[in-house]
Amino acid sequence: MNANIQPLAGIMDGLVIDQPEIASIALDRIAIRVTQRIEDVEGDWRRLTARGIESPGQSFDFIRLWVRDRAIPESHQRYVVAELDGQVVALLPLHLKRVFGVRVLTWFPGANAGCYAPIVDLERLEALGAEGRTALWRSVASLLSGAHLLFLRSIPHPQTDKARLFGELGTALETESLYRAEFTSWEHCDAEQRSRSRRKHDRQQGDRLAALGAVTFEEISDPERARPVIDTMFRQRSERFRKQGIRDCFVEDKLTGFYQAAMAASSGLDVRLHVLRLDGEVVAVRYNVVHGERMFCLISSMIDSDRIQNGSPGKQCLLRVMQTVFGDGIRTFDMGAGLTDEKRHWCNVQIPLRHHYISLSPFGEAVIDVHTSVQRLRRWAKSSPAVKGMLRRVQQWRDRGQAKGASDQLETPK
Repeated sequence: MNANIQPLAGIMDGLVIDQPEIASIALDRIAIRVTQRIEDVEGDWRRLTARGIESPGQSFDFIRLWVRDRAIPESHQRYVVAELDGQVVALLPLHLKRVFGVRVLTWFPGANAGCYAPIVDLERLEALGAEGRTALWRSVASLLSGAHLLFLRSIPHPQTDKARLFGELGTALETESLYRAEFTSWEHCDAEQRSRSRRKHDRQQGDRLAALGAVTFEEISDPERARPVIDTMFRQRSERFRKQGIRDCFVEDKLTGFYQAAMAASSGLDVRLHVLRLDGEVVAVRYNVVHGERMFCLISSMIDSDRIQNGSPGKQCLLRVMQTVFGDGIRTFDMGAGLTDEKRHWCNVQIPLRHHYISLSPFGEAVIDVHTSVQRLRRWAKSSPAVKGMLRRVQQWRDRGQAKGASDQLETPK
């Protein structure tokens, strides 16, 4: 598909506008173009993300590698660019998938990058106003073809004025929270997040681990040195998945090669491993992507050993990460969605995440109703152990059914 460029005046005719002032505000100011080639939007993408990103899912290099590694055909790619007064104000990289017979346009990496958001010029988007943003997203939707719905999962909604900027983006449903540690130094982090009893507890765990052998910690960015560590990390994850009865998405979806490839200099990504060893053996790993002053942890693993468990190698690894990164220019450490003990301990920022939906057909509207109902059930189940256990068993049964020939692409459109 060559880039399809249309001004708002030409596409608003088929839309239902509740407020007549929307068209008058944006009629001759907004234009939308769609392409299936990621190369066509590289310049715009890099300009919009020069100040920073909310997720590796907003990184041009991350998505370019993902598309290449997953061998996603151009016919299943959509890059939607919205312009305001001739300047790019928003970019949406979208993957056309078929999931259980439903054609969906959604983010490329699925659940593999924690959170996502449209790539935008915040100042220009804010200046457009609520009515203009409504027109912007409607005009974007009007040029999307081949799908029943647009599903934009896990968009952060911080409690600031900027949070309103995606309020007009379809129907939204709050799902869970994103956890981040934001500090100017290790001393700042230590003073704010660790009480005297917490320091004592960390020290006792460290002493128990040290009693078992020589403990070393290092950061690795060299691809050759990283390769065996990443292999170990995935073996540790596989063992944990097996014991929990959870589908091993990294192995069954053949994703391990992607994370190895991301380490290469040619990927354009800054990937750093934090590794804790005991007598030279890797006992805990954290896989991180760094962009500017932000670090995103995508994967963590820990050895499954009763002998070592008492020394809490995972927590000791994270303690050393916190002591290291905030002295090396990192100001935000994103630990992903979903509350854990580690996030409760270290994270001082909690941001609500919302799924956003835009129906592109009557069938899509029905699918949205079902999906949002399921999401509400899942959220409710987290506060009910009995329901949570039941849903876990259903998920395990479903995962076993998908184990053969599973792919992160699911079933792509034909």
